[in-house]
Amino acid sequence: MMECVILAGGMGTRLRSVVADVPKCMATVAGKPFLEYIISSLENAGFDHIVLSLGYKHEYIEQWLENLNTTAKISFVVEDTPLGTGGAVRYALTKAEGENVFVLNGDTFFQVNYKEMLSCHLSSGAEATLALKKMYNFSRYGAVETDGKSPSTAINSFREKQYCDKGYINGGVYIIGKSHLDKFPEVFSLEKEYFEAIVTRQDSPVRGYISDGYFIDIGIPEDFAKAQDDFKYGRYKPFDTLFLDRDGVINVLREGDYVKNVGEFQFIDGAVEALKMLSGLFSKIIIITNQRGVGKGLMTLRDLEDVHNYMIGEITKAGGRIDRVYVCTDLDEESPNRKPNIGMALQARKDYPDIDLDKSIFAGDSDSDMQFAQNAGIPAVRIDRKVNLLTFARQLQNL
Repeated sequence: MMECVILAGGMGTRLRSVVADVPKCMATVAGKPFLEYIISSLENAGFDHIVLSLGYKHEYIEQWLENLNTTAKISFVVEDTPLGTGGAVRYALTKAEGENVFVLNGDTFFQVNYKEMLSCHLSSGAEATLALKKMYNFSRYGAVETDGKSPSTAINSFREKQYCDKGYINGGVYIIGKSHLDKFPEVFSLEKEYFEAIVTRQDSPVRGYISDGYFIDIGIPEDFAKAQDDFKYGRYKPFDTLFLDRDGVINVLREGDYVKNVGEFQFIDGAVEALKMLSGLFSKIIIITNQRGVGKGLMTLRDLEDVHNYMIGEITKAGGRIDRVYVCTDLDEESPNRKPNIGMALQARKDYPDIDLDKSIFAGDSDSDMQFAQNAGIPAVRIDRKVNLLTFARQLQNL
């Protein structure tokens, strides 16, 4: 079981000029409460249990939770009086079932490989492990001195906030053995009285986990404004664009025939579940498909649109998404749009100029698909009986 505590009781004092009077974690970012992005990322990463540490205007969050659609179990505790970051974590950990529990700040989003971080924590025997982010030209955060090893590193000291050309910062994601906090008072600072105190010991039981994933702290208006665009366009996700073939990848391939109407469209087992998972990993999901059945007169463009509307509707209902579908109905093998030619990829780049092909993947099931990906310069994975779309999605989650 993977468990996490989210510190969600902050008032957001520094955001009062741009955010209504709500808990900081509930500030609206690209149309959603910031906390929703955090919980969704934890769910996609495989967390089973999330404990919220609430305080300021907790009723607002409790009411929101009643309509939240998530597969993870959600628990919460409410501070009657401020307990400090350490006291809040210790109190929330009373709801945890296991010993090693992740802790996140509710105003920070840091994309880390949670499973790798947990593996590093367990193998090191540390009491606590902190996720570290490399930053440049910063003064807002204190620097963390390490031995430089990656991804698991010894932490030598914490430096006070001052200008730094480059260095590691505490990214606000921790793993803590909950029994280690039993000796602390009801009210204390996790950072000052725990992390900074134990790192001075010769056999320091605190370690770092270095991640280069997306990081933002919405605690000041400037970064809150930046988050609006980053989350609107999916820049916080670990991958940019997933390009997909359709037949044989999403739906069952009709050998020697075409899917000519909705009645002939059949999802491959696990494909809809996979697309829900993949929606949390990619900023855009685009289908690129040859459909010569239209060119041969076996179906109309309206028939094809009906099929795609049905497909997208079922995927959307399950919590996934398809952002765009590009089709080539040409019969001519030399058509610039017909895979393995790259006309549809060029059109996608024109429509979405911010696509980063180095962070994109193409998933297809044929030699033509693999040649298309090579021609377009997109890293590719072949979908077949051994690696279907659901297997592929699970593999990406574990990267």
